[in-house]
Order: sequence, then C-alpha cells, then structure tokens
Amino acid sequence: MSSGNARHYLLHVPTTYQTDTPTPLVINFHGYGSNSSQEEALSGMSRKADAANFLVVYPDGLNHQWLAEPGPNGAIDRQFVRDLIRQLQGQYAIDPRRIYAAGMSDGGGMTNRVGCDLADVIAAIAPVSGAYKFWQDCQPARPMPVLAFHGKADNIVPYAGARQRLLPPIHDWAAAWAQRDQCDAVPAISTQTSDVTGETWSHCQGGAEVVLYSIENHGHSWPGSKILPAITSQAINATDVMWDFFVAHPLPAK
Repeated sequence: MSSGNARHYLLHVPTTYQTDTPTPLVINFHGYGSNSSQEEALSGMSRKADAANFLVVYPDGLNHQWLAEPGPNGAIDRQFVRDLIRQLQGQYAIDPRRIYAAGMSDGGGMTNRVGCDLADVIAAIAPVSGAYKFWQDCQPARPMPVLAFHGKADNIVPYAGARQRLLPPIHDWAAAWAQRDQCDAVPAISTQTSDVTGETWSHCQGGAEVVLYSIENHGHSWPGSKILPAITSQAINATDVMWDFFVAHPLPAK
C-alpha cells in the first residue's frame, strides 16, 4: 500500500544473494501500456542480476503508466518509489549507496524524474528511449550520474524532439543534465562506430558523469533486446552498459 493505493511490483532476487551481504538494487520502470513482466522480458535484466549479483525490481504504474511530472500530480508515484525502497530494505540486505533507476519510454521519463527528485536515495539513472516531459523542471539535491540510450529512428520519442508533446531534442536534454551537474560544456566522443555514437560530459561535480548513446537505424526499443528485432540495434547492449555505469557511480559517501 502506498498513498492509499494497492501497488504491485515484480522482484527478482539473484541466485547468488546472501542475507549478510549488502547488495545493489535496480528499479526498472516499464513503458506506457506495458507492465512489470514485459519490462523484465524486454530488458533481460534479471539474467544480468543473476550474473552480477544485484536485485532488480519492476514496479507497475497505475493504469500502466507513470506520472512523471513534478508537483502534486506526480507525488503519488514518487512516494510509491520511496515506499517500495523502504519495504525492500526491510526485507533484504540492500546497499543504501547502490540503488539505481532505469526504464523504457514512459518509464524512462519516470527514471528521469526520480533522478531529479529522489537524488538523496537514487545513486544514478539510465533511461532508455525516455519520454522526458517537464524535463526542465528538475532540481536534484546533488549532481546525478546519467546514462541514456536513444535511437535516431525512433518514431515514438523523436530524437529531434516533439514540441507539441513537450518532448525535448534528446541532445538538449542530455546537455541540460550536464549543466546541472556542472560538467564540461562540450562532450567528448567516447564511442564511435558506424552504428553508435557515445558522448560523455566529464569533470562534473560530485563524481557525476553524463553519457548519451545515439544509435543509428534504431527505433523505440531497448538496445540489445531480442524483442522487436526489426527496430532494435544489437550494436550495443543497454543492460550490460548501464550495469557497468551503475557500478562506477555509487552514492557519494556522506
């Protein structure tokens, strides 16, 4: 129960989990109209959790969507995330410095929102094909490490943005995070292949980093997934890359 609502989630506990060992947690938000089990299948993150020893929880949005906006309208989902973390911390040995968020599409928007508003508990975020409405209304309590994946052929969340739908140009969104984190103003090309360009804004405050992977011929999907093969690039595996990013960015010690 959270804010008077019965909420549902799917939890994957890795086969290597030990009750006496603090273990990372990844919160993985589904897309609009999707659900927790579909997000598990899309991202393949439970397999990665078994290989790398972390817990992954797939929350369900009310009516299969997330209210990722600031202010009172989005407060119910933000409180749900806090309540979910608190409940899992009461049941499992979760490392409080290694709680991360990822998500697809509408869930990528929710990932962005918890990066803005839950920076006290979320160590780093990694949205995929995220729909970043209200993206400029963001005041994180500390510099937030951000990793993102976007397809240049995405017809649902256009890489160039969609002003009438309040969706920003993706590069502008990433640069805004770099500005919040007080990183270098100009990113460096950290990855360059025929299909994938990775840009990194470095020298940020608080050990943060902003990384954007732009993927040619890739649609509205999770890079490396076996689902939606016609629009999904196999040139990069988002789940593998984001886990490496998470490992490198725990919550700073107080």
